[in-house]
Amino acid sequence: MTHSEAYRIEKDSMGDRSIPDTVYYGIQTLRATENFPISGLKPLPTYVDACVLIKKATAIANGELGCISLELSQAIVQAADEVLSGKLRDQFVVDVYQAGAGTSHHMNVNEVLANRALELLGDRKGNYARVNPNDHVNYGQSTNDVIPTAIRIGGLLALERTLFPALEDAITALEAKAIEFQDVIRSGRTHLQDAVPVRLGETFRAWAQIFSDHRSRIQFAAKDLMSLGLGGSAAGTGLNTHPQYRFRVAEILSELIGQPLQSAPHLMAAMQSMAPFVNVSGAMRNLAQDCAKISHDLRLLDSGPKTGLKEIQLPPVQPGSSIMPGKYNPVMAEMTSMVCFQVIGYDSAIVLAAQAGQLELNVMMPLIAYNLIHSIEILGNTIAALTTRCIQGITANRDRCLAYAEGSLALVTALNPHIGYLNAAAVAKESLETGQSLRDIVVQRGLMTPDVLAEVLDLDQMSAMPIAPSRTD
Repeated sequence: MTHSEAYRIEKDSMGDRSIPDTVYYGIQTLRATENFPISGLKPLPTYVDACVLIKKATAIANGELGCISLELSQAIVQAADEVLSGKLRDQFVVDVYQAGAGTSHHMNVNEVLANRALELLGDRKGNYARVNPNDHVNYGQSTNDVIPTAIRIGGLLALERTLFPALEDAITALEAKAIEFQDVIRSGRTHLQDAVPVRLGETFRAWAQIFSDHRSRIQFAAKDLMSLGLGGSAAGTGLNTHPQYRFRVAEILSELIGQPLQSAPHLMAAMQSMAPFVNVSGAMRNLAQDCAKISHDLRLLDSGPKTGLKEIQLPPVQPGSSIMPGKYNPVMAEMTSMVCFQVIGYDSAIVLAAQAGQLELNVMMPLIAYNLIHSIEILGNTIAALTTRCIQGITANRDRCLAYAEGSLALVTALNPHIGYLNAAAVAKESLETGQSLRDIVVQRGLMTPDVLAEVLDLDQMSAMPIAPSRTD
């Protein structure tokens, strides 16, 4: 390798290239940036974290096992720690849509760590005879086992950092609103038509339960991410790895991220199948569709202020129109729906990519990595924003809720056991045609006495939720 003032010359199997001496990536990354000017999307920070954590763990394991020198191991680990602390993040430059399986991004990581390790050893970037991206940083590894492991680690990191805390806060906020609104009675609606009375508090409690159920489903699905194919090398056979490497590196990664990781029982299976990612993505899609439904409900209940339901007031967070003064739109709920649609779309792409593998490798992993981690993070960030900027500030329009509940024709449902379905239907029809209240018509027809009618149409009793029986072993 030769040097000029501003460039270094690097060589690969295809020839020589000039590399700006200021950058930490190398020749393979340079070729990838030239080949894939596709989207402008660069690797997600969490995905970079996952890849660098793997490189740190493998360097520790290979140093302990004598596969690379302790000097090189320590330099690579120090370089990895710097990246994990936020340094050199502008050096990960390969487009999301790149060489199949993720080789381009993988070599980008290897080259950055190798060149920074060289600096830490007092050497110059590009002196790969001393620290080589392939022979040292990537010792005992292959794109084919590193990238599916990175997707697993990245998914677990995104869940723990972003989604699960957001869900926990949302559940807490919804349960608080359930208590606050427990005495507010509103008209239920099915088919967007009047239904029997319900409590506004129970509406929010139901949403809290929905989120809690989804959290459990996602946590269960995430267990699939804890079985690692790292150590399988190129095709799952473990070629060029130390016999203890696969187990030791799983132990080290477990310590680094605080998760009970383990080496997969069959490394070839762990490298070939994208099922764990499809499973987690499916759970995310399931959360997204319910989250979108809740956001639609919030918009509908807040519709108005004069010509809609307006049973609740979402906190106004910004002006809603460039032409209509005084207009405030449910923007947090609208944003939520859009993100949910994106997550559902990402899931469809993941499913298509997962079935597109052949034999020992799935070459669509870069797409799966980006879509899965991005889904988790944008939905987690969305739920967090919806909680703090919307849910926590919701107020109830108590008078309007009660007026709708009192005026609902669906109240006749409670009369069925007392006057029969056909009589109740006739009462509802007359009330709709004449505008008279249900109560007046029932009494006028002599179907019930006022006292009994008042007891039957007690909105507090009608909207009370049954108490679930306690479970016994």
